[in-house]
Amino acid sequence: MTTLLRLIGRRLVAFPVMVLGVTLLVFFVMSFSPADPARLALGEAASTEALEAYREEHGLNDPLLVRYIRFLGGMLHGDLGTSAGNVPVTEFVSKAFPITLQLTLIGLLIAAVMALVFGVLAALYRDRWVDQVIRVLSIACLATPSFWLAILLIQWLANVPGGAALFPAVVSRWVPFADDPGIWSNNISLPALALAVPVAGSLTRVVRTSMVEELDRDYVRTAIGAGIPKHVVVARNVLRNALITPITVLGLRVGYLMGGAVIIEIIFNIQAMGQLILDGVTRNDVFLVQGVTLTVAIAFIVVNIIVDVLYVLVNPRIRTV
Repeated sequence: MTTLLRLIGRRLVAFPVMVLGVTLLVFFVMSFSPADPARLALGEAASTEALEAYREEHGLNDPLLVRYIRFLGGMLHGDLGTSAGNVPVTEFVSKAFPITLQLTLIGLLIAAVMALVFGVLAALYRDRWVDQVIRVLSIACLATPSFWLAILLIQWLANVPGGAALFPAVVSRWVPFADDPGIWSNNISLPALALAVPVAGSLTRVVRTSMVEELDRDYVRTAIGAGIPKHVVVARNVLRNALITPITVLGLRVGYLMGGAVIIEIIFNIQAMGQLILDGVTRNDVFLVQGVTLTVAIAFIVVNIIVDVLYVLVNPRIRTV
């Protein structure tokens, strides 16, 4: 059995355990919320008898462990509970999560491309002016909060007074890519860029360090001394070996991007997971906040498993039989 298959097997075994741990943590933390689901569902004018009947009907008076087991069983069947508006939480999540996922992935793609280009340039022109400029810019990007950058991008590039009017300041209506690629790209460009820049700053430094370490290895000097052009050695060997560490770091940044997307969505009025969390917190809707949090946490676990598999694929040193 190859290392890749063993890794996939271990991750598949660990996945239910990690999901169970996340659900346990989120459920028990949210159980301490002072919000009363019965009063949220029936309104402030509901009588004591009606509230008690609602609690009995929905099992809210059951012991905490019983409620957790019931919640776990429902989650396995795709049921994350019912929001205060008597609408299934999965209905909200199924509409909002794809938008947040698109924003996260586009931000990740922009960050990866920026980091790859600038990191490689900085390593190839080490200690020269190009390297110095890129290092200063990467530190500036790393220190820039995504929400603050989002506001600057709106002032500079959006259709607001004094702006360049290239992009909308807020997303009045989300249009899927399949319906209109042009409107979709306009809607997602500024939010994705605001998310990507801080991640690109940190990732550029990782790419540069990995490239410098790889360029100093003996096989690179030997290959260049044998007459192989430097750009061929860099493209075929150095770059592939140097990307092992950045790929691992990139996987860890997905959680940052997904968490940052929640804030960015609120700034740009994108009706996705961020707006759901804000609505849930504003209305003290425990089940809505719980469902959204669990969805984001499970997505983060899945992405990190995918990154682990990619790490084995790009690293020939541990891809053994």
